[in-house]
Amino acid sequence: MTDTYETRQPLKTLVETARRNAARFPEKKAVVCDGRSLTYGQLDTESDRTACALGVAGLDKGARVAYLGKESESYYDVLFGCAKAGAVLVPINWRLTSAEIEHILSDSTAQLIFVEQEFLATVEQITAPLPALSHTVVLDGPGGPGGGFQSWKARNEGVLETPVADSGDPVVQIYTSGTTGLPKGVVLAHRSFFAVPDMLERGGLDWIDWRKDDKSLIGVPGFHIGGLWWAVQGLNAGVTNIAVSTFVSGEALRLIRDMGITTTCMVPAMLHMLTSEPSASPEAFHTLRKVVYGGSPISESLLERCHTLMNCDFAQIYGLTETGNTAVCLPPEAHSIGGSLLKAAGRPYPGVDIVVLDERGAEVKTGTVGEICVRTPARMVEYWGLPNATAETLRNGWVHTGDAGYMDDGYVYICDRLKDVVIVAGENVYPAEVEKALEQLPAVAEAAVIGIPDERWGERLHAVVVLRDGETATRRELALDLRGSLATFKIPSSWEFADHVPRNPSGKILRRRLRERFWSGRERKVG
Repeated sequence: MTDTYETRQPLKTLVETARRNAARFPEKKAVVCDGRSLTYGQLDTESDRTACALGVAGLDKGARVAYLGKESESYYDVLFGCAKAGAVLVPINWRLTSAEIEHILSDSTAQLIFVEQEFLATVEQITAPLPALSHTVVLDGPGGPGGGFQSWKARNEGVLETPVADSGDPVVQIYTSGTTGLPKGVVLAHRSFFAVPDMLERGGLDWIDWRKDDKSLIGVPGFHIGGLWWAVQGLNAGVTNIAVSTFVSGEALRLIRDMGITTTCMVPAMLHMLTSEPSASPEAFHTLRKVVYGGSPISESLLERCHTLMNCDFAQIYGLTETGNTAVCLPPEAHSIGGSLLKAAGRPYPGVDIVVLDERGAEVKTGTVGEICVRTPARMVEYWGLPNATAETLRNGWVHTGDAGYMDDGYVYICDRLKDVVIVAGENVYPAEVEKALEQLPAVAEAAVIGIPDERWGERLHAVVVLRDGETATRRELALDLRGSLATFKIPSSWEFADHVPRNPSGKILRRRLRERFWSGRERKVG
């Protein structure tokens, strides 16, 4: 392993990360965003102040702290502050509606929320009682009940008492959509952010590696496990991390060119937008050495365009929030154009076990399709407050992914989903949530939602709608009616009207039948 990792003892917690890097290179920039920055020394000092303020505010170890805002240096200040205080950070997707945010705040029992001024009105629209939520801190500016992040810290100065942190202690709680339509809080411990680099180092592999002079672009938002995990890897490695408040392909291209970005993590849809920019050229990408991507497979045509313009290594990662992000990697050497391995999700990291099971829970033969199950030291602790759901997904240490696939010569191949999740440009959407919202509309009798292929986004949502007798509605009207209850990325982009929704004898929607005409002829039937 190069430079950064070979000279250190393995880290176990984010608290250790902050302390070690502040001691080693206090003046080096840790996070840069929109012209502002924090050095590693400042990140340690400021997150100490944040941790202290959380304690003064009465938050004990294990308290949930919500964050509603775009990428910024403040996000990582709060992350490390929570780690030092023993609190658990609950990042919230700022694209969600107030009703969706309300559920997360209520379910997580968050006691404090950090919120950007831009989203304060969304929080104020919440009408349900949230008895646990006793503090609101507005991050940017003196307005609002929090009075600004820095002034909040100043009002809550005190003596920092950092609880002893263990690698198994919860540190973040990330909400993912659920089959019932209500998001579940996936609780992740410190170990989820350290297991993969440790496994790679022990195996002598550089699939995802860091060099001391790297500059990393954080492309995926930090409210996603992929974005947060990637950012923490860069911070653990002690490199400079460039965050964008929200991904805009032209601005990302400018940052890569002007700041000399060497490595980044994106979803293929972002790579498509980036390489489609009019000013995209080999010169603009000449400092890039490695791109890590996930969320959906990359098409061969997009990979070829990326190879031509970027001329760097590519690594694909596969995993779930429940597996602590990546559990499988398709290394750079497997990314040859026309190569058969491009159909694979990748190989498990050393120390990660994969088994493929049939419907009875028995292991299948090599090449036979079944449910992919993963055993990884990075796995989740639990679904917050849902012991039955936890037991269903996490059985005897194995994460049951709900993805159908097979193993061949050590590589994992994903074919379909046993669960119904649709991934739209890296965003997880469960059809049940969208169907529930549709069926609450006066004109809709029943609805079925599926994912269909999309060259740009990987998948997009398609709705099959049955109208009530005597009712009329247009596609546009239905889409507009959903805007108040669902985030924009959860609203179907294509529609059809039908006289019935196909179901099996027990009443379950036959999604595979609906999907077949869209996915027929494609070897991989997920985005």
